[in-house]
Amino acid sequence: MKTNKFFAALLLGLAVVACTSKPSGGPLPKEYQSSKAEIDSVSYLVGINFGSWLKGYNFGTDLNFSEVIKGIKDFADAKGDPRDPEFVKQFKIDPNEMNNLFNEYLQKRQLGMAFLNKTKGEKFLEANAKKSGIVTTDSGLQYRIVEPGNDVKPGPQDTVWVRYKGTLLDGTVFDEVAEDAEPVRLTLNRVVAGWTEGLQLIGEGGKIDLYLPSDLAYGEQGNQSIEPNSTLIFNIELTQVGHYAEPAPAE
Repeated sequence: MKTNKFFAALLLGLAVVACTSKPSGGPLPKEYQSSKAEIDSVSYLVGINFGSWLKGYNFGTDLNFSEVIKGIKDFADAKGDPRDPEFVKQFKIDPNEMNNLFNEYLQKRQLGMAFLNKTKGEKFLEANAKKSGIVTTDSGLQYRIVEPGNDVKPGPQDTVWVRYKGTLLDGTVFDEVAEDAEPVRLTLNRVVAGWTEGLQLIGEGGKIDLYLPSDLAYGEQGNQSIEPNSTLIFNIELTQVGHYAEPAPAE
């Protein structure tokens, strides 16, 4: 997990804050001072912004927030030029260690989440395989055909128009095309492997439930809304198939 450029930018931003947070001439003139309500609103939104950053980088909720506040105050109250090597001696931890410490922490969290999700997914699929109507393929994909559709089935390079709902094992919906919405267009060789395999099992007008092991979904990396090694469930309606046509050979 490489975050060096981001944290370098963060350090630069904090340096700007440190340099501009207090006017050199003392308190601002009264006509330029913000009201308590304005200060409280801005303070709260600073927290929202920082919380968004924490959530975006998946720092979790078990941080020591009293230390977070202490670090913010220490930097805001720091004296001198942040570019001066002596500047960092004002803190109990050198901010130049930020990249290494953050990367180690986030990598450990990523590995831990991946392990838990893999174990949880394996237990789910083992139990799900015993349910009526569930078929397990050689790849590990599990599916249930709700409606088979007609004889027009897609191939691995075909374009499909679908409506679908994607959920996590706890029922959280992470992506959805509503039943009354226009279908979305996808190409089967550009989606996750579980979709490429599963959509070829039904025809136009068909419906299928897919249960994707993590290696047929987003794997160890996950994405912004899906944790690493997540097993995913999709309810899919295939509305139309556009067959792939080989390009004509050049003359």
